[in-house]
Amino acid sequence: MILVTGGTGLVGSHLLLKLLETGNKVRATYRKGSDLKAVVKVFSYYHSTLEATSLYHQIEWIEADLTNIPDLTKAFQNITQVYHCAALISFNSSKSKELRKTNINGTANIVNLAIASKIEKLCYISSISTLDLEIGETQISENFTWYPEKYHSEYAISKHGAEIEVWRASQEGLPVIIINPGVIIGAGFWNDASGLLFTRIDKGLNYHFPKITGFVGVKDVVDLSLRAMNSEITNEQFIAVSENLSFKSVLNLVAQSISKSTPKRELKPWMVTVGWIFQSLGNTLFGTKKQLSSRDHKALFEASYYVNEKSKQKLNFEYTQIQKVIRETGEYYLKDKKI
Repeated sequence: MILVTGGTGLVGSHLLLKLLETGNKVRATYRKGSDLKAVVKVFSYYHSTLEATSLYHQIEWIEADLTNIPDLTKAFQNITQVYHCAALISFNSSKSKELRKTNINGTANIVNLAIASKIEKLCYISSISTLDLEIGETQISENFTWYPEKYHSEYAISKHGAEIEVWRASQEGLPVIIINPGVIIGAGFWNDASGLLFTRIDKGLNYHFPKITGFVGVKDVVDLSLRAMNSEITNEQFIAVSENLSFKSVLNLVAQSISKSTPKRELKPWMVTVGWIFQSLGNTLFGTKKQLSSRDHKALFEASYYVNEKSKQKLNFEYTQIQKVIRETGEYYLKDKKI
């Protein structure tokens, strides 16, 4: 049996579907308050309502927080492989402790149970935020060094700490794979992560910004993870990026996919700086929450280029063009909007 943590998330739900379609027995964890119906909705994008519901009922669900060892222990019974997708995603600097507790300590719990249960292989879904540009290079590859003196978001620090736990597992004899996806585009979660791009464009987003980073479709992340896990490759990590694009280009593609106006005005650094100053004053004087740190806002204008050659060569993987991914995702968004 295969265990998927974070089964109600974007990657987790698409991964569960793929595993079920290929005849695997699966168990999935979810946190209290998670929307299990969201998984059925994702399944229904690719199957009839009857088939989607049937597939959903084949999943053995276990409520288990990453920090709850007794519940996690139950989830690991009779498990042969683990896909660790669960994580807290936040760029709110006030959530530092929560991020580290969930992402680092939670992954340590997964690793310890995987070792104790003697599972065959573990796949950890990480992030490109853990990858630093190597000195003298212009593109980021798997051949990188983590530079602690550089600025990293609290989220990146927590994911890096989680990767350290996974590498520890490899040193203790557990075969592991780490996948580092870029910004993941996919359907079903319109109020979270990249799904917000569609929601906000639909409501009339006026501004775009020039940041360049890596983007990838959720189905590519799933297929790459499965291919790595089903290969003889162990103790390796792979960047999962289809293309390096500016958010301006991506927002334009999103707008086209749902027949909305493209954002015309460019967000300037001084606008974000002023916004951060007001947030800081509000935090100091009135105790309001800050969404960005003084350094986070600068990242909105930086360019990072990622190399995906390792996954192409070692796993013979071909990525889907982001234009196609966004077009298909836009179609699902419009269908959900009608419903």
